[in-house]
Amino acid sequence: MAYVIGVVIFALALSLSVALHEAGHLFTARAFGMRVRRFFVGRGPTLFSVRRGGIEYGVKALPLGGFCDIAGLTALDELTPAEEPRAMWRHATWKRIVVLASGSVTHVLLALTIVYAAAVSTGLPNPSPTVPPVVASSAAPALLPGDRILAVRGQPTPEWDDVVARVRASSGPTPIIVSRTGETLRLTVDVPATRRIGVTAQLPPAFVTYGPGAAVGATLAYTGDLTTGSLQQLARFPERVPAVVSAIGGGERDPDTPVSMVGASRLGGEAADRGLWPVFLLLLASFNLFMALFNLLPLLPLDGGHIMIAWYEKLRGRGPVDYTRLLPLTVALMIAGGAIMLLTVAADVVNPIRLS
Repeated sequence: MAYVIGVVIFALALSLSVALHEAGHLFTARAFGMRVRRFFVGRGPTLFSVRRGGIEYGVKALPLGGFCDIAGLTALDELTPAEEPRAMWRHATWKRIVVLASGSVTHVLLALTIVYAAAVSTGLPNPSPTVPPVVASSAAPALLPGDRILAVRGQPTPEWDDVVARVRASSGPTPIIVSRTGETLRLTVDVPATRRIGVTAQLPPAFVTYGPGAAVGATLAYTGDLTTGSLQQLARFPERVPAVVSAIGGGERDPDTPVSMVGASRLGGEAADRGLWPVFLLLLASFNLFMALFNLLPLLPLDGGHIMIAWYEKLRGRGPVDYTRLLPLTVALMIAGGAIMLLTVAADVVNPIRLS
């Protein structure tokens, strides 16, 4: 039951995040006097809607994000005479960019808020989980800084305490599985038997909580690490797609492959089921940060693609771009994006990534 509740809460939190992304567009567009037609939470059939201030607000059946319909997003948009003066493409370039970037800014603010909340409550990962002296250290030649130990002698090690316990229980050649720069490696490490005389090991905590003031610096540092990781994942996104296809066919699911909202929700449910609330919160923060960066990619129909065109129009100085010339590329990217999304959802259903 805890797993199901965790999945539902995480899925709703993800949907709320995407809806707030669209709300960022709504508030900034209205602040600049642009004409907003509709703002809906969810997708699919409309459950209900109301009109306020000339805008239709509503909720749709599927809790999958939402949308904000701004008149004149492109010069191809059909406008009524009343909408014409307030069309988005008629506004100053900097205003258009602010509106387009506001969704990603909202995701960043959400990520910072979640990480800060974790810092003062459940804690953030220990930035310096030093190995106690009583733990054999002969593994150093085989392991490198930044390696993430996934298993020791075939037993998963999701927490640092698990690594210490497995290593202490081992001696001689020991198989260890690690994740190194996105690759899963199988190593054999010679762990010598050790004796401890009158020493009580004090294991470093896996998570550290902070006071309200210290949490600010910890939040910025951890979010910076998340940003670096997200950028690396984005750079490697295309090359990971074949691994997703392999996972659907029964191959081992690489933990570094992309996940959909389905997969992310399953991970959230697993974290809730095991009482790993710090992991639950940081997964949610990581998703928001990844979405912020993903939406800024200079590709249509993403916000980053429209930002790129706004800059191009400004530098060219000859009015709106002819979007009809971009339609083939836009359609191709939408088809490719939709196909990747379906593949990822399928992989998350038949062969999901697990915390262990």
